[in-house]
Amino acid sequence: MPVLYMNEFALIATYFKTLSERVLGARCDLGIGDDAALVTVPLGKQLAITADTLVSGVHFPADTVPFDIGYKALAVNLSDLAAMGARPAWFTLCLTLPQFSDPWLQGFCAGLETLMREIPVTLIGGDTTRGPLAITIQAMGLVDSGCALRRDGAKPGDDIFVSGCVGDAGVGLRLVTQNIAADKSILNTAQLRLNRPLPRNALGAALGAVASSCIDVSDGLLADLGHILNASGTGADIDVSAVPISPALLDPALVAPLNLVDGSPQGARRFALSAGDDYELCFTAHPDKRVQIMALAQQAGVSVTRFGTVTAQPGIFDLANGGVMLTPAGYSHF
Repeated sequence: MPVLYMNEFALIATYFKTLSERVLGARCDLGIGDDAALVTVPLGKQLAITADTLVSGVHFPADTVPFDIGYKALAVNLSDLAAMGARPAWFTLCLTLPQFSDPWLQGFCAGLETLMREIPVTLIGGDTTRGPLAITIQAMGLVDSGCALRRDGAKPGDDIFVSGCVGDAGVGLRLVTQNIAADKSILNTAQLRLNRPLPRNALGAALGAVASSCIDVSDGLLADLGHILNASGTGADIDVSAVPISPALLDPALVAPLNLVDGSPQGARRFALSAGDDYELCFTAHPDKRVQIMALAQQAGVSVTRFGTVTAQPGIFDLANGGVMLTPAGYSHF
């Protein structure tokens, strides 16, 4: 007989306490079941803490499957830890549900657990309530004291790198919001990258000893690079043509149905650099670290590409287009 109603405490015990007992990451001293969790931070470590809220219809389409909602809600937080060079340890979950649904909760928890197995982290608490669908996750990670990556460390002369490629999630969102059939493998890949981004935690942890600054690419590569430059009081000369972009944006036949404002190759590339939701890492490092960075990226199983140089002059300038100054456009929450 299906369950039609469940109170808050039974819901937590049935879905989330059970999930938390499958310890996949760092152990805690006291987890779900009391007024607060208790954790011990090892000697010589700092606790990196981040939080993100995902709201239905704002951060994901209302008809997104619950598996993908659970997976992505955790992924975006782990990506923030990756950008700080922190190894994930624990997270809390606050879930607002319009109504009880066993199939929805089963799918949501399956999405969480899938990513928890890929990147070990332990659920240690949270809250549930009734209302419009929204998910808030607070993630905590450990980093050696004084060794966290920050946005404000870029120096003139540093190289600028990005991991993976950008633009896939932007293409995936276009497919969903404009109801475009994803009938080719590279389009299906783009849609998967939108719904199930894989945070670069192994790379982030490895970069702690070599990078001078770092940020995860959530709002768009240009916008997020702009955050590093603003925090560091610097600028950048970049080669836009060197940035790896979604394969879907390199094929004019696939670009046309996306209805971009400018469907030219240059317009498609600008779209990739500003669409956001990529959850790659953009980072800077001294030029003498190039060989080491490539070796660390290979060990982490992630490609990285150098596409620019930090400068003393404020602004972002595209050397592939005559040094024109670029506007760091990207996603804005307000």
